[in-house]
Amino acid sequence: MSLVSRMSSRRRTLTAVSVGSALALALTACGADSSPGSATPGADKPSASAPTAGAGHHDSSMPGMKMSTGDGLVAEKDGYRMASDATTLPSGKRTDYRFTITGPGGKPVTGFALEQTKRLHFYAIRSDLTGFQHLHPTMAGDGTWTSALDALRPGSWRVFAQFTPETGAGKGRDFVLSRSVTVPGPAATTAVPKAAATTTVDGYTVTVKGELMAGMAHPLTVTVGKDGKPVTGLQPYLDTYAHLTAFHEGDQAFAHLHPENKVDGGHGGPRLPFHAELAKPGNWRLFLQFRTAGRLHTAALTLHVS
Repeated sequence: MSLVSRMSSRRRTLTAVSVGSALALALTACGADSSPGSATPGADKPSASAPTAGAGHHDSSMPGMKMSTGDGLVAEKDGYRMASDATTLPSGKRTDYRFTITGPGGKPVTGFALEQTKRLHFYAIRSDLTGFQHLHPTMAGDGTWTSALDALRPGSWRVFAQFTPETGAGKGRDFVLSRSVTVPGPAATTAVPKAAATTTVDGYTVTVKGELMAGMAHPLTVTVGKDGKPVTGLQPYLDTYAHLTAFHEGDQAFAHLHPENKVDGGHGGPRLPFHAELAKPGNWRLFLQFRTAGRLHTAALTLHVS
C-alpha cells in the first residue's frame, strides 16, 4: 500500500472513532436506554428555567397567567412605593383609604396602563383571610388614589395595590404592593375553613379541581352550576369570565389569576380553566368573582397547596 493510501486509511479510521465517541458521549449525557418501552429519565421534571418555589415569577407567554414581581408583601419594589399616612382605620363604617404610588424618583406616578379595564386594582383582606374586598379607586390629578372601603371589623388588615406603570423604569411590569393597617377594637379571629373542593354562593355551586405544587404552574379548573345544571350564561367581568384572587394563610401572600377562556359575550361557563401558580405550600383562601344577570358574585373556598 502506498504512503498516500495508508494516510487516507488512517484518517478514515480516526474519523470513525471520533464520531463513535461523540455519539457514545451524547447517549450517555441524555441517559438513553435502548430497552423497549423505556422513558428518558427526568422527562417529567421541570426544566432549569421553570419557576422555583417562592420565586414569584409567572411565564407571561402562557395564557391565563400574569407576570408578577412578587407576592405583594412589601410596600416598595424596584423603586416603586405604595405610600400612605394612614396606619389605622375606623371600625364598623365605610371609610376612605388614601395612598399614592411613587416611582424611582420619589414623585407620585400618574400614568398607569389599563389592566382588565382598570388602571389600578385595590384589595383589602383581614389577617384571618376574612372581609375580602376588591375595589377600583379613583385617582386625583396629583396622583393620590382614594378607595372607598366597606365597613371593617377590628383587627389587622392588609391593603394591596396592583398596577402597571405606563412609562418609566417599570413600564409594562405588573406590580403588587401592600401596607398593613389596624382597625381598633376587640379583634376576635375566625379560623380559616378547611380545604374543600366545593362551595356555594347566591344559589350557585362552584367546584375547583386541581392538585397544585408550590412554585409550579399546574392546571386548575373551576366549574359553575346551579340547581344541578351547568351554568353557561356567565357575563364578562373586567374583560374575563372570572376574577380569581388568592391569599396565603399565615402571611397573606397575594396571587391573581385569570381563566383561559376566550370572552364571547354572555356565554361563559360552566368550565373555567386556569394555569395556576401559587408560590408557597399550605392553605390558600381563594376568592372567585363572576357575574350573571348583571349581578356580581364572590365565592370563597380554601385550597391546599403541596
